[in-house]
Amino acid sequence: MRVRFAPSPTGALHIGGARTALYNWLLAHGPGEAGESEVGGRGTFVLRIEDTDRERSTEENVAQILDALTWLGLEWDEGPISQIGNTPRHREALARLLADGHAYHSNATADDVKAYKQQHGGDRGFRGQPEAAGAVRLHVPDEGHTSFEDVVRGEVSFPNASMDDPVIARADGSVLYNFAVAVDDLDSRITHVIRGEDHISNTPKQLLIFEALGATPPKYAHLPLLHGPDGKKLSKRHGAASVQELRERGYLPEAVNNYIALLGTGFAPDEEFFTMAEMAARFRLDRVSKSPAVFDEQKLRHINGQHMRTLSLDELTDRLERFTGRSGLRQAVEISHEKIQTLADFWPLAGFLFDGPADDPRAFAKVIDADGGREALADARRALGQLEPFTVEAIERALREVVDRRGLKPGQVFQPVRVAIAGTTVSPGIFESVALLGRERTIELIDQALSR
Repeated sequence: MRVRFAPSPTGALHIGGARTALYNWLLAHGPGEAGESEVGGRGTFVLRIEDTDRERSTEENVAQILDALTWLGLEWDEGPISQIGNTPRHREALARLLADGHAYHSNATADDVKAYKQQHGGDRGFRGQPEAAGAVRLHVPDEGHTSFEDVVRGEVSFPNASMDDPVIARADGSVLYNFAVAVDDLDSRITHVIRGEDHISNTPKQLLIFEALGATPPKYAHLPLLHGPDGKKLSKRHGAASVQELRERGYLPEAVNNYIALLGTGFAPDEEFFTMAEMAARFRLDRVSKSPAVFDEQKLRHINGQHMRTLSLDELTDRLERFTGRSGLRQAVEISHEKIQTLADFWPLAGFLFDGPADDPRAFAKVIDADGGREALADARRALGQLEPFTVEAIERALREVVDRRGLKPGQVFQPVRVAIAGTTVSPGIFESVALLGRERTIELIDQALSR
């Protein structure tokens, strides 16, 4: 089994593209299409960069795609192959089709095609007459259908009579997308093409090119597109649109893979947490759903939180230090990890332990300037001022004694302390935060709050 992921480097790798890459990777690393191991080991995952659009394809975009795939852990076995680098082979195959009579030169314009269809009926595909020069068109049979058995969607068929003779090369000899793709898939011995359903209309053209070249085409599987929670095609308005944006928002690559694998794989609905090895072992192309899947970032946050809680304290600390560019975070991570779902959640929650309290006047007004807030904070300051030892357990006892003595609810004492040290109403556990700051710094911050 040989599969390929073939992105066009016209921008960052979007989430739909990442899912396509993942499904190809899973098929190559799993037991095969029908659950039977390939002879000689697992399949081969080929990476091809379809960079024939020279105006929009840039080295920067290629680098972004490679970076995103590397971050996701989707290692390729062959490539990256540059499609533009196969130009000599494309021209050779084109010359063969012209020589064999499967293709012809044509100077027909868009107006000519329109006039032909008006003359022969709107459902009739354009057929041109061979000329001495011009663009190259592929002959499409007048009768029958061009059909294929889509592994996901079942039989898909296109009546030949309604298909135009497609342009496969420009007048200068440079080939167009569908021709290059078919030749490259043939040369790379691709057995399965897994891609988005927006490519379905390209498939009959590619099948006709395979037929003209006398080659056996690969199997095709077209994945349904991703939608947002509103049922519309996934776009930037639904949140993160690219793999890089997900990384910047603090998601773990293993969680991103886990979540996007659930978007149509047909895994058991009551299971949602998988390692890459488990996903590869379970993945079957013929179980992929035909219906659009919904990408919901809130669900991704939930799964990301699950993955974060499987990391050891040392591993989570390492990832957070790399994400924030800060060091010495281990103790803060230890008291924060249960409250964060992404790496980006950490600093807003625990950054005050390093950079001092945030400036949130609304929190101050609501908690400390509220009825009894200053008095409760002053009482907490007295309780902590001479406390020995200054441990989490001792701090909890001291503050709970203030609660009991004043006849208050716990939050009426704990929250003023929290706002004084953190500047906001959210933080890691209050007792753990106070202990980590230490007595001197805690008293300093409480005094600053009381003096406002």
